[in-house]
Amino acid sequence: MVAVCASIFLKADVFAQATGTSVEGNIYDIDEKPVNAHSAGIMYHNGVYYLFGEIKKGKTWLIPKQSWEDYRVPAGGISCYSSTDLKHWKYRGVALAPVKGNPDSDIDTGRVIERPKVIYNAKTKQFVMWMHIDKKDYSYSQSGLAVSNTPQGPYKYIGSVKPNGNMARDMTLFKDDNGKAYLIYSSEENNTMQVCLLSDDYLHPTKTFSRILVDQRREAPALFKNNGKYYLITSYCSGWSPNAATYAVADKVLGPYTVVGNPCTGAGANTTFESQSTYVIPVKGKDNYLFMADRWNKTDLEKSDYLWLPLTVINGKVEIKK
Repeated sequence: MVAVCASIFLKADVFAQATGTSVEGNIYDIDEKPVNAHSAGIMYHNGVYYLFGEIKKGKTWLIPKQSWEDYRVPAGGISCYSSTDLKHWKYRGVALAPVKGNPDSDIDTGRVIERPKVIYNAKTKQFVMWMHIDKKDYSYSQSGLAVSNTPQGPYKYIGSVKPNGNMARDMTLFKDDNGKAYLIYSSEENNTMQVCLLSDDYLHPTKTFSRILVDQRREAPALFKNNGKYYLITSYCSGWSPNAATYAVADKVLGPYTVVGNPCTGAGANTTFESQSTYVIPVKGKDNYLFMADRWNKTDLEKSDYLWLPLTVINGKVEIKK
């Protein structure tokens, strides 16, 4: 999919992107190796950006007898990279390693480990990772938890849960200005999204949650805040094939959310420029955002790459363009 950062391979400065320059392609680290961090999220901590994503490696195969194109590679765990400028990335290792030969384990290579996001808890001084944990046919549908005392890990896997007994698939994390954290995930066979307040230590879903985007068939959530309002970008459910993104806005993080429309403009907007959303991050020191997405190569997932584009909010309207 696309990419942004890559030492001498970067064709445009990421901050220039915020003024309208787009970057597409593979990301390379400072050792000139391809960055392998899909469905990623970024945590900004003590002046450093930490990138966490799925490791896609190995032969792709199609799970038989599914109602959609369920292409898979062995679950490779979660990688970590760091950068101080969103351009030059240093590989920090495998943040969460999978296990092999234990099909009962949530993080066995035969399972699904997707969409990792990490936030820091200032009270407990722990780095907390949530992710989508599933079986290869998506029948498990749970949220997995891992923790570490350092941002790059290694992370200790704790276990998984159905928040308040609800299915949880594609997900993201959001930490509000007051320190409260929320788990946002596709639920009810992807027919709704849910927003769930986490406990003060970020380790447990609480009973405070809301059902949003009911009967909208949304996944791939990316939530951010601008001028006191909450913006949620999602994609439609079309398997590995790209579709038009949609954004919704709310005055409160738990909603209700009002669907606005496609944030993308220009040629390719109807397929989110051949990508699927994963995260939106404010660029520190800048009044702008970076929209992060994946470009899936469904029949050879190891060759999937990235799309990172500038995102602006003007008079409450979200715009992403190449």
